Amino acid sequence: MRMDIAAVNALSYEDFVNIFGNVVEKCPIITAAVWSRRPFASLTALEASISDFIDALPESGKEGILRCHPDLAGRDLQSGTLTRESHEEQAGAGMDALNPAESSRMARLNEEYKERFEFPFVVCARMHDKANILRQLSERCRNGRVVERARGIEEVKKICCLRLQGLVLSDAPNKL
Repeated sequence: MRMDIAAVNALSYEDFVNIFGNVVEKCPIITAAVWSRRPFASLTALEASISDFIDALPESGKEGILRCHPDLAGRDLQSGTLTRESHEEQAGAGMDALNPAESSRMARLNEEYKERFEFPFVVCARMHDKANILRQLSERCRNGRVVERARGIEEVKKICCLRLQGLVLSDAPNKL
């Protein structure tokens, strides 16, 4: 059940972290830090607060966020150990229905990407299908590290925004 921004602002620290702790994959510390910025005027303000927090991190912190993400169609998907959110997102993009050739190509490209950048490939799976994801992974393997770190963080923010939209009602500005 989605809540309005007034309900979000009224949450205790523990409830806020429990509910929003995975809007940035396996990074509840971001949610914990953002809680102190309440009250939020709107969903957009909450999204901006998380985005601003991420932007203020040193490059090593941004890479840490990227490293929290699972490989697309990787062993976590096969073994059922993805977070609920990641499982739904990957399944929605068809990552759980790759044919053997696609699966082999995905595994090879994931490995090549991680060797090159030292963090996994991150893309907002809900905005793409498996063919598009495979194409992007192949193309992005050719980028430089700085470009790819920035691109990965932008994808993290897209994922975060979609996850927040699933939890919070859209912007009807709240009177503070």
